[in-house]
Amino acid sequence: MATSKDTNYYAQRNKQNNRKVQALIDGFLPSFCEDYFMGIDSLTSPLTRFNYANDLKIFFDYLAKKKFKGKGPKDITLEELESVTNSDIEYFLSYLSDYEYDGNEHSCSDKAKARKLSSVRAMFKYFFNKGLISVNNAAKVATPKLHDKPIIRLEGDEVYDIIETAETGDGLSAHQLAYHEKNKVRDTAILVLFLGTGIRISELVGLNNDDINFKDKSFVVTRKGGGKAILYFDDDVSEALQKYQDHKETLGFVLTPSSPLFLANDRRITVRAVENLVKKYAKIVSPLKPITPHKLRSTYGTSLYRATGDIYVVADVLGHKDVNTTKKHYAAISDENRRSVVGKVKLHKDEDE
Repeated sequence: MATSKDTNYYAQRNKQNNRKVQALIDGFLPSFCEDYFMGIDSLTSPLTRFNYANDLKIFFDYLAKKKFKGKGPKDITLEELESVTNSDIEYFLSYLSDYEYDGNEHSCSDKAKARKLSSVRAMFKYFFNKGLISVNNAAKVATPKLHDKPIIRLEGDEVYDIIETAETGDGLSAHQLAYHEKNKVRDTAILVLFLGTGIRISELVGLNNDDINFKDKSFVVTRKGGGKAILYFDDDVSEALQKYQDHKETLGFVLTPSSPLFLANDRRITVRAVENLVKKYAKIVSPLKPITPHKLRSTYGTSLYRATGDIYVVADVLGHKDVNTTKKHYAAISDENRRSVVGKVKLHKDEDE
């Protein structure tokens, strides 16, 4: 009998990210960064610290190349960090437009620059607040202006079509069809869960069997930052999930409560595998749209907002800590609503009145 690997997804991911951060501290970052990451340990998630460490690796590489020539990134001192001016950081942001790193060419969008600036600011703020540097020049640097992008999502029949494609395999290549029969029930359940609840890809991948409660059609997800939330699903999602659970049993899997919900062979499905299957089916039904799991989340959020008109409900269900994040992403729909009421208030009597 096949058994699914019983692992705690989030515990394993946190352990891996902590190890990656330590590897960057040991192998590349200046020694004072170890104090910084220890200081923010209780305030941030391991994934956030890993992203910070990656951004700082690029920042210190730039300083070693351009400001402290002849020094390696690990040799930079706190006194030298204090000498970094706001102009130096502005030059760093400009450098990110087209730079070479690890022997490869890279280019950052304004959004990526803003994230790296945020990482640099957080580090400067930490050492300034601790009194270890006397000036926080990073706070003087303006954030790159971010331009709003249209929400990319599935519309109308595209939602039904992508689920039907997963169910039938219509449009898949001969090579893809060879794997489709085994995976179609799983793939359909994944797409239906995304489109029926709007959860994040990390939340979906991290689900275990005992997170699902078919009796009251609810499930527990682990949100960004590690918090738990109970969400609910409808009959369509319930049917797709139950069908997948039954399918796993026919394949010989022993479904222990704490084993992964979604499997690839006998292991928890990976984020990359989910991204690839969404892309595969979306390319058939909507070839001109770059549909990702996050775009399926946007599809759900859009549908929910149109159905309820309540931005606070949408923010709560999607797990946005700040409702302004939700407003920003769904501003276009608010504009549709404002346009739709034009002419509803009449200022003159109709001629036949």
